[in-house]
Formats: sequence, structure tokens, C-alpha cells
Amino acid sequence: MLKRNLAIMWFSNFFIGGSLTMVMPFISLYIESFGVSSEEYVQHWSGITFAATFVTAFLFSPVLGRLGDRFGRKRILLMLGLGMSLSLFLMGMVTTVWQLLALRLFMGFFAGSIPITQAFISTQTPKEIAGKVLGTLQTGNITGTLLGPMIGGFLADSIGYADTFRGTSAIILISVLLITMVKEFRVDIKFDEKINYSRLDVVQLIIRNPALTAVLFISMLIQIALFSIQPILALFVSDIHGPENLAFFSGLAFSAAGFGNLFMARKWGELADKIGYIKILIFLLLAGGVLYIPGMFVTEVWQLILIRFGLGVTIGGIIPVRMAYIRQEAPVSIQGEVLGYNQSLRFLGNIIGPILGGFLAASYGFPSVFLVTSILLLLSGFTLLVVTRKMHHSKNEVH
Repeated sequence: MLKRNLAIMWFSNFFIGGSLTMVMPFISLYIESFGVSSEEYVQHWSGITFAATFVTAFLFSPVLGRLGDRFGRKRILLMLGLGMSLSLFLMGMVTTVWQLLALRLFMGFFAGSIPITQAFISTQTPKEIAGKVLGTLQTGNITGTLLGPMIGGFLADSIGYADTFRGTSAIILISVLLITMVKEFRVDIKFDEKINYSRLDVVQLIIRNPALTAVLFISMLIQIALFSIQPILALFVSDIHGPENLAFFSGLAFSAAGFGNLFMARKWGELADKIGYIKILIFLLLAGGVLYIPGMFVTEVWQLILIRFGLGVTIGGIIPVRMAYIRQEAPVSIQGEVLGYNQSLRFLGNIIGPILGGFLAASYGFPSVFLVTSILLLLSGFTLLVVTRKMHHSKNEVH
């Protein structure tokens, strides 16, 4: 049953990931199409509208996680898919920045599909293979994310931005149809295990585990780092390449990280199952921070693509390894809510990142965005290293 559900959710994540990233590379260009002439205005509002979805998602992710734990994640996923499809369809009709902003906020209520599918599979997976299984699931989202920007860029150049939004709305409905075919169950629930946890119980469980708390907090820093460049990527490509086939080359640069991610996600998860989730997380964060520094000196599109590919390789395992660690530390009956808090912090990072990136690019130039990204990834890695070493020393003192 796990293999069947994993296969179905893989394709569901493929369609969701592809649909969402089809429109991401040209949000700034879409805003320009409304008749805006100021480049600084476009940069600021690209960040704000991009981040808007994550404001409402940040507020509602723990609630959705708790509802999934209590009533079943399949029902939640169906609701989210339908809402997201409607949101994207309506975005194809907007004519002002304010209308786009309102719909991006509305879509945030339904933006938690990918993490809830991960929680769905996580609670059906034995702990000893969680990294491998979740890494496999992650490749579905990555593959969609990989192809989405290139297809979206091609469609935007060919049929226009509005029709591309409507097309992505239809693709989301395919994912909804797939979700109707899965069956929900959970493993590793012991006879004497506590099942009913209050919200306070869940928060206390997280706080009492410093490594788990650090992993959740680092989720926010990682997303700030990764999302700071995304909404202004098309503008950066335009700056170093020019206007020719801009949407396509923006999509290609956006997808490069996905290629690297796809190449290594499952392998990182499998390796983490063997040698430890925290060790792999620390390595990936530090390596990603080092590899993104050369982005400050990019002058050609191929250089940007190469750097983003390297970033994808190094951080390709962060999501499945982090999910597997939470799977290991949190009881099955509350994993949805714990993952909801994790996702809420990620969405908070998604809010801060685009706004920060837009501000830095407008005030100090594009190289500053790469510098801050590298610093945040390195800070995340060192934070997790310090916390785990302190925990190790405390355990040795007790014994």
C-alpha cells in the first residue's frame, strides 16, 4: 500500500510543483505588463506580491496540520487543490498589482499541499527508511519544479501571461484527481501511546528537544536565503543577458537548482538514513553557503545557471532529511501538527526572503542578494552544529 500511495503522491507533487513554478519566473514581468515603468517599483512589488501567499499560509499551516492529524489528510489535500486551482485561474484575469496581491493572499489559504503530502507519506513510512522514501517523494515535486519554469517561460513567450495562469489552474485539477485514488493509514502507533495532544503539549514537546527546535527555526532561515533571489531572478537575467527570450532564460535559470536537486535528493535521504540526519543537514547547509558566494560575481547567464545547479546539488536533501528527522522525533499522532509548525516557519521565511531580496537588489544591487543568501545558509549550518554539540556534551555530563 505504501508503494502505491507513494507512486500516486509522486505524480500529484509533480503536477503541483510544476504548476506553481510555471508562473514564478515571470511574476515581475507580469507586473510590468500592467503598464508600470519604474524598475524600482517593479522590484519592490515583485517581492511583496510573491511573498503575499506565504502570509496567509504562515498563519494557517499549523491549523491544517492539526486538522489533518484529527480528520485525515486526504480530505485536506482535496480542499487545498481545488482552492489553489481557482486562485490561479483568477490570477489570469487581473489588470492591476492590487488585484494580483489580493489573489496571492487568497491562495495562501491553500498553499500547503506539498508539505501535507509529505506528512501523509511520512506517517505511513517506517523510521529506518524515512529518508529514502521521503527523498523519493521529493523528486516528484523537484521534477515538476524543474520542468515548470521552462514550460512556463515558453508558454509566457508564446501565448501570454494570462493564458499561462489559466493553464496552470487546469493542471492542478489533475493533481486533485490523483489524490482521490490514495488510501490513508498510519504506522508505528503503539497500543499504549498517547494519542490526544493539546496544542500546548505539542509546543512543549518541540521546546524540550533543542535539536528539533533548531531544525524548525533553521527552516525559516533557509527559506529566507532561497526565496530572496527568486522573485527578482527574471530582472537579474535581464540585467546580465538582455531582453531576448527573457522569460525562457529566466525559467532556465530558475530550473537549474531543480536539476541539481533532482540529481541528489533521494541519495541524500538514503545516506542520512545510514549516518544520521543531523550530520547530513549540517554538511548540506555549510556546502550550500560556500557554493552560492560566487553568485556575487556573475556576468553571464551560464554562470548563474551553473551556480544555481550547484546550490541544488548541495541542498537537494534538506527537505527530505529534515522531514525524516521530524518523523524520527515526533509521535505519529501529532506529526501533522509538528510539520505544520515547520511549514509555518518556512512560510515566514518565504515572506521575509522576497521582500529582503527586493530591498537589497533595489538598494545595493544584485550581488548583495547572493552575499546575504550565503551568510544565512552558513549561519544555519553553524547554528545546528553548535546546538547538537551542546546536546552531546550535556548527555556526556549526565552519564
